[in-house]
Amino acid sequence: MKMLNIALPKGRLGEKVYAMFEKAGFECPSIRENNRKLIFENEEVGVRYFWVKPSDVAIYVERGAADIGVAGKDILLEYTPDVYELLDLDTGKCRMAVAAKADFRDDPERTLKVATKFSNIARSYYASQGRDIDIIHLNGSIEIAPILGLSDVIVDIVETGTTLKENNLVVMETIVPISARLIANKASYQFRTAQIRKIMQEMAAQLEEKP
Repeated sequence: MKMLNIALPKGRLGEKVYAMFEKAGFECPSIRENNRKLIFENEEVGVRYFWVKPSDVAIYVERGAADIGVAGKDILLEYTPDVYELLDLDTGKCRMAVAAKADFRDDPERTLKVATKFSNIARSYYASQGRDIDIIHLNGSIEIAPILGLSDVIVDIVETGTTLKENNLVVMETIVPISARLIANKASYQFRTAQIRKIMQEMAAQLEEKP
């Protein structure tokens, strides 16, 4: 039986999601061992898991190196990979939001300077409002951009809002809620429908049990 390749996002979210696969009957005990391996197999149930950077999961799935995987809705919206989105796993919840200094007042007459890692999400959000913007693409510590006057606002993921608060920023508006999604490679889904659907149904059943 050909192994089903599953890409998991490294970190806390990946561990949470692996627990769901395990509960669905697709366990791989070696993944729980304390080691630095990245690939884990269980031939009995026909699964091979591997840990990848969260933003890379969709690439592995789109390109067929993984049959299925788990990616945040933020990644799917930003990179629009050509994959099937099968299920909202109702975990890893946060939101994509616009934040700025508390005293910031937007002047629609001038171009809004927006600092973000999520250029496509920001661009389409402001395009829908007909707002003229200048995107400043950054890769880390977005919060300091408005403080240092590099940008007027930031577009970023907000979980608890603590980092914003510590940097004297406030959420101005929510763009979209974010959570982890089960995704599938389109060809894999065609050829391995039964196996993938079984996982999907088992996971959906777990979500229904949630209080």
